[in-house]
Parts: sequence; structure tokens; C-alpha cells
Amino acid sequence: MSADQPADLPIDTTPFERVMAALDALHAEDPRRVEVAGERLPQELWHAGRMSAWLERLHASPDERMRLAVRGQHLQRWTVPRSDYPEGRVGYLTWRRDQGQRAGETTARLMREAGYGEEEAEAVARMIRKQGLGRDPGAQAVEDCACLVFLENYFADFSRQIDHDHLIRIVQKTWKKMSPRAHELALGLPMSDEASSLSDFPLHSEILTTVIAELRRSP
Repeated sequence: MSADQPADLPIDTTPFERVMAALDALHAEDPRRVEVAGERLPQELWHAGRMSAWLERLHASPDERMRLAVRGQHLQRWTVPRSDYPEGRVGYLTWRRDQGQRAGETTARLMREAGYGEEEAEAVARMIRKQGLGRDPGAQAVEDCACLVFLENYFADFSRQIDHDHLIRIVQKTWKKMSPRAHELALGLPMSDEASSLSDFPLHSEILTTVIAELRRSP
């Protein structure tokens, strides 16, 4: 058994359950903490939980590969901070590409160690790298969940850091990558206290409404 595979699982644990447990064990190593309902959790473990929660709302019956890809998308991202790469868009895109590559490779390795075949492991790695976005349902699910987690949990703080026009452009780019079902879920997001307190920007739902209107006018 690999050092990454939890040793205390029941003997009848399925390969899917073993991989999920291994992923969460790695998530739990994140030294950063977030407070949720009075409990301090590893940030990456909490993030992975939010990804999985959104997947359940996006798809009525997601298969194992999709579940694993969504759970592993943010895997050990904290070990390679953005500051290790050059400033600017090229540095950011390189960092994001490398993160996806590494998370995909690690998740695929855990799958092989748990008994999955090479084809299934590589398929999940491609989903995590978002290859075939817009065509592959798994890659689209990873993107949709990542976008929904961002809008739900990071949007308010992020909106304080940039000017209004830049904010609109970023949300436009995010919106274009999302599926119609993800659009529907995003528009139903409750506005956070942080977003409602912003005086310099439109409210959360108003920004999304503005983006949709502008996208519809685009050629």
C-alpha cells in the first residue's frame, strides 16, 4: 500500500472510497485554516468539500471519474504558491497549468494504486487539466464547480481588490466557461454579507445580470 493510501480503511472499502480518502488525507495537510460553523478546517479540505457539494447540484448522477476529478482539482495547490511564478498573466497561466498537471498526475497515481485501470486514471487526469472543456462532461464539471466555488466564496473579497471594469471582464470570462446549468445555479446564489456591504460595486446578482446582458449583445 502506498504511503498516500490511508491504512485504517475497512478491508471491503471500494477503490473509489480509497481514492477519496487518500485525496482528503492530502487535502488535510494544508496548514492554512478556515473557520466553518465554529470549526477550523484545512482550507484545501474545505474547498474540496465545496467542489463536491456543487457537483451534486450540477449532475443528478455523477460517475466515479467525475467525482474524483472534482475532488482532486485543487490538490496540494498550497505547496506551490502563485508567488513562485513571475507576475502577470503569463506567469499566472503557467502556474495554473502546472497546478493542473500535478494534481492530475497525483490523482491518477492514487487511482492506479487503488486498483483503477490506466485508461480510467488518465481520463480523470485529463478532466482535472480541463482538456476538452466544453466537449467533455467531466472537464466541464470541474470548471463549473471551480467557478461556482469562486462566486460563492471568493467573489466578495476579490471584488475589493480590482476596479469595476476589470471585475466585469473577469466575471465575463468566468461566465463564458460555465455551462447553462452552472449559470442557473450561479444566479441563485444568496448574496453574502460581504457582497451586500460593498458600496463601490454593484451587488453580486446585479454584476451577474450585467454580465449576461453584455454577453448577449456580443457578436
